[in-house]
Amino acid sequence: MYFEEALLSEIESGPKIQLVFDGHSIIAEAGASLLQAWAAAGLPLIENVGCMGQGVCGACRVLVRRKGERLAGTALACEMQVEDGMQASFVDHFPARRPHAYDLHALTDSWTALDQIDAVFPEAKNCRHCSGCDRACPKGIEVQNMVNLAAAGQAFAAAALFDHCVMCNLCVAACPEHIDPAHLGQFVRRMNAAITLRPADLITRLREIDQGRQPIDFEAPGANPPFES
Repeated sequence: MYFEEALLSEIESGPKIQLVFDGHSIIAEAGASLLQAWAAAGLPLIENVGCMGQGVCGACRVLVRRKGERLAGTALACEMQVEDGMQASFVDHFPARRPHAYDLHALTDSWTALDQIDAVFPEAKNCRHCSGCDRACPKGIEVQNMVNLAAAGQAFAAAALFDHCVMCNLCVAACPEHIDPAHLGQFVRRMNAAITLRPADLITRLREIDQGRQPIDFEAPGANPPFES
């Protein structure tokens, strides 16, 4: 496949690294990411790879234990470089404990932000300050701080901290209070977008689409790329 070839071409020849990934003993090039090492070993890329077909960044979450260390940590396989003696394993998706229903059109008044956050995520105020979400986040986001700001109704400040979230949901798995921090972060980001001014050209374009004045041409060049199995 094209994407696999692209991954393999990025790996430069160099010292060999031996590691165990999902039970497979792998010999990888130094400097390769875990994802590149997996592809170079000829192992199938059929899941846990959001940027290669699933369309969800953050899907390549892994548990990693370095040589000589007792505890494992979390990371993204596309970012973590291989190390000799490393043990890694893909982590399954952790969905939110319950659905968080809300109406985006109702998120228009900053005066009611605290009430809206408390209504959708009442558990946010039960944060134990254990920092488990911070340790689990592979992007280094101040997740606990975001939760505390959101619980205090400071939606804008909370949203700003979550700009780099890729929804890997590792913080969801780590939270003992089932706050679902990633989904709370997504909520305050959406609230921020709903309350602040939107670009006029975007509003115009969305209105044109709603009125059928911007039809989608499925026969346009590039609209139907060849399928590669």
